[in-house]
Amino acid sequence: MSDTVLEPVLFYERRFYCFSNFASFAVEWRDELWMTSEHAYQAAKFSSPHLKRIIQQARSAHDAKLIAHANEQYKREDWESIKITVMEEICRAKLQQHEFIRRRLLETGTREIIEDSHKDSFWGWGPDQKGQNMLGKIWMKLREELVLYQERA
Repeated sequence: MSDTVLEPVLFYERRFYCFSNFASFAVEWRDELWMTSEHAYQAAKFSSPHLKRIIQQARSAHDAKLIAHANEQYKREDWESIKITVMEEICRAKLQQHEFIRRRLLETGTREIIEDSHKDSFWGWGPDQKGQNMLGKIWMKLREELVLYQERA
């Protein structure tokens, strides 16, 4: 038997970029259609229907993020306590709605999935590659659920 360590999946790489919230996969979440999962996530930070609509109509995921950051002072008070659940809901919706993403996720096998962001130590692995990688953990959880579902089907 070999003690081979499988290379992690870094999802800023082209092959697995579909796991990124900036990837061009529309997602229907909470009865709304969002251009990307980033649009949905950024809008979820706010209670204001007006601000949510502005984010929803942003031309790109990057613009959606910039609008949200410019309005940080209006963020929901409970955001820090719900943001992981919200992200998981959005990623699950994206996975359920796109066969391509399901295939890519299964293709990762048992490899660790990492958001290789050098800026974000919470959702990604950060500048020192020791971050929490919460987005990668969500994708690995969803992969586990998908495998279990397929085994039962």
